[in-house]
Amino acid sequence: MQFRLATKEDLPSLMALVRRVVPLMRATGNLQWDETYPNEAVFQRDIDLNQLWVAAVAGNIAGVAAVTMDQEPDYKQVGWNIEEPAIVVHRLAVDPAFRGQGAAGALMQKAEEVAVERGITVLRVDTNMQNEATRRLFPKLGYVLAGEINLEFRPGLRFLCYEKRLLPK
Repeated sequence: MQFRLATKEDLPSLMALVRRVVPLMRATGNLQWDETYPNEAVFQRDIDLNQLWVAAVAGNIAGVAAVTMDQEPDYKQVGWNIEEPAIVVHRLAVDPAFRGQGAAGALMQKAEEVAVERGITVLRVDTNMQNEATRRLFPKLGYVLAGEINLEFRPGLRFLCYEKRLLPK
């Protein structure tokens, strides 16, 4: 598995991945994503900011994650100081054809590498309460559940917030 920053040329493949993932998410009651989010403009912004990473296998995109410093104001609901610099993972997804091959964990590890490179010791992520896969994954990777929130831009859904603190170097 190779890791690289996404490019504009990846947009069709990324949107195809979303079209394969969303029905599976919705079938399990996870309404975090739909036909409007994430969209091409969201991914294009991530690409423009050099924060969208892809995991590729034999040239095919196996997974994607935005490794950002974008903290939602709603994170204050769990007592986080959102002024504290943190690496935040958004838009983590694995193509169904590549599930079980470690792409999600490897993308989360890439986020940790980015944090270390930038001298940041806090990593944060949120996930829909119905996303069983990430609810199992994040604790395995050393993330601690911080609490439950509402996100203003996703009304009616509840999200779990996880945090991992690295030892300063």
